[in-house]
Amino acid sequence: MIRNGHGAAGGAQPPGPEGRRAVRVWCDGCYDMVHYGHSNQLRQARAMGDYLIVGVHTDEEISKHKGPPVFTQEERYKMVQAIKWVDEVVPAAPYVTTLETLDKYSCDFCVHGNDITLTVDGRDTYEEVKQAGRYRECRRTQGVSTTDLVGRMLLVTKAHHSGHEISSEYREYADSFGKCPGGRNPWTGVSQFLQTSQKIIQFASGKEPQPGETVIYVAGAFDLFHIGHVDFLEKVYGLAERPYVIAGLHFDQEVNHYKGKNYPIMNLHERTLSVLACRYVSEVVIGAPYAVTAELLDHFKVDLVCHGKTEIVPDKDGSDPYQEPKRRGIFCQIDSGNDLTTDLIVQRIIKNRLEYEARNQKKEAKELAFLEARRRQEVQRERESDCDF
Repeated sequence: MIRNGHGAAGGAQPPGPEGRRAVRVWCDGCYDMVHYGHSNQLRQARAMGDYLIVGVHTDEEISKHKGPPVFTQEERYKMVQAIKWVDEVVPAAPYVTTLETLDKYSCDFCVHGNDITLTVDGRDTYEEVKQAGRYRECRRTQGVSTTDLVGRMLLVTKAHHSGHEISSEYREYADSFGKCPGGRNPWTGVSQFLQTSQKIIQFASGKEPQPGETVIYVAGAFDLFHIGHVDFLEKVYGLAERPYVIAGLHFDQEVNHYKGKNYPIMNLHERTLSVLACRYVSEVVIGAPYAVTAELLDHFKVDLVCHGKTEIVPDKDGSDPYQEPKRRGIFCQIDSGNDLTTDLIVQRIIKNRLEYEARNQKKEAKELAFLEARRRQEVQRERESDCDF
């Protein structure tokens, strides 16, 4: 059991409003390749109560029911722990959610998105808690899924963030890779993900730096926001007693310039929400300049600028993008102890391409069978109802 920072000192949970008993909420899942859709689900779940507990399944359980996960269970535990709306993480949570689990952690109900989650034999994993009236549903975030992200990584194309020239190969592959039961295709194309000020407000803390806080600035792509980023930001956060961490996110074109290939995998809007969901980040600069300028440092009253151990690519004119903070003596290079990069994640996917494709085909087949069985049950109930007359 891993507790996070929402609770009161010493790990105790705070009481509910007006001193009433706190409402405890349970969520569970694989949380593989955690993205802003997962974060948004947990944000909505947290808003339904006072204390959010998240159960994360083991590699063994996921492989049995869905196929091999991209990230290890230890990586997934830590990723979920870093989401700011999560109060507590339960490792090795059972794949099927039962009343026994809810009672064990004193949870009033569980929350899941409005999509289907099935066991290896095609049963609804939330059937028991639904029948007991201890199930709540939240809206699934449109325009993103693990399936979609895997599809983007398997194709060397810039179409997913350019919004232009979507090749017929990419469209055909995306259509088949993310095809849903009943002929409904959830593929929206990332260029169709519409960022709104309301969504940013929902994810942002809205807090400005307070007197006595140390303003720390970091910058980068933060693409496919992953455990390597989390370990880095955790180290940065620990540099001060009262840190205020600002993350500068570069424009897609800037990232593509210094990363090449089909990067970034996630567009600027998606990367913004992913980073804002991290408990170690206080603020995000959307479309930050590549060079950390005097104007930027003065505007945000930056006390310290940090960079990881990855290569610092010179600016377009050949200059060091960290020249100004180095001149001021406020530059610090951080070793997170984690060498995972977005490149390595893509390599994991490509290496196991066939396994991931088979996993998604297996998932879709189970969903088709489940929906067909449910349709037959509804038809049968209608017939029995007609017979009553």
